[in-house]
Amino acid sequence: MEFPRRRFLQLTGAAALSPLALPARADTYPSRVVRVLVGFPPGGGADLATRIVVAGLSDRWNQQVIVENKPGAGARLAMDAATKAAPYGYTLLVAAGSPEVNRFLFSTLTFDPVADLAPVSLIGTYPNIIAVANNSQFATLENFIAYAKSNPGKVSWASPGVGTVPHLAGELFKHTAGIEMTHVPYRGMTDGLMTDLMTGRIDLMFNTTGSLLQPVKSKQLRGLAVTTAKRFPGEPELPTVAESGVPGYDVSSWYGLYAPAKTPPEIIQKINADMVAILADPASKAKFEPLGVLPQSSTPEELVARNAADAKLWAPIIKEANIKVE
Repeated sequence: MEFPRRRFLQLTGAAALSPLALPARADTYPSRVVRVLVGFPPGGGADLATRIVVAGLSDRWNQQVIVENKPGAGARLAMDAATKAAPYGYTLLVAAGSPEVNRFLFSTLTFDPVADLAPVSLIGTYPNIIAVANNSQFATLENFIAYAKSNPGKVSWASPGVGTVPHLAGELFKHTAGIEMTHVPYRGMTDGLMTDLMTGRIDLMFNTTGSLLQPVKSKQLRGLAVTTAKRFPGEPELPTVAESGVPGYDVSSWYGLYAPAKTPPEIIQKINADMVAILADPASKAKFEPLGVLPQSSTPEELVARNAADAKLWAPIIKEANIKVE
């Protein structure tokens, strides 16, 4: 039986006019569910920060905004999905650090981290913490540096994985302090990392405030320093690396929000304006405090500049240390 021509035209016309087919407009956006992709498992710092943002956007938009975790491949799965999504503002991405750094870590990529992503806003910044076991012989970072210089290659240090910002921060520390130490990568805070540190199998750890702030506060671990140029308000007694004998050392980690490239500028502007309001709200700020994250918005242009600065910082360190993630 032949499909009636009039019915065919009605159905194809309806499909063309559906919300899924039409680009979003700022005055109607969002008119359906928005997905925010994050390249890490549930429960980690990036996931928890994303959920704070998602709750704020849902409240402001009176629309469902959901977190979609896509862990794996150094967060590349989430980035790839975001760059391949329709650029209407209904798929967003939260990334930890500069996506541009992926160009130096991976021999091949399925996306261009500069051309295929549109920066929207910074979410917040945080230091990394350098920590040792409570019974460690190292009471200060100066003690550790002096020992490492006298015993080259005999100390070990852990990070949550090859190519992560804590790993890169540790490599920069080695370079700047002029010491040798053996890197032991783990998969996040799993695989017995805490146990190995507390029992002395490894000497020292670099990791995020999200992972180490509470163990340091509760005296499970001894914090030696924070990696930022200024002391961290959440644990102000911890000195900086620069104060501990490594002048000029400064590593700040951060989360940023992105949309697929070619997302309409008015949609980017709307999301950015709402992010500015959310991150300035005292209730939202309080939610970030346990994560050790200082909420901070930015313009899209400021996030572009921050991405480029991180790429410039890490490219020579990655090359010197021959860091490859495959």
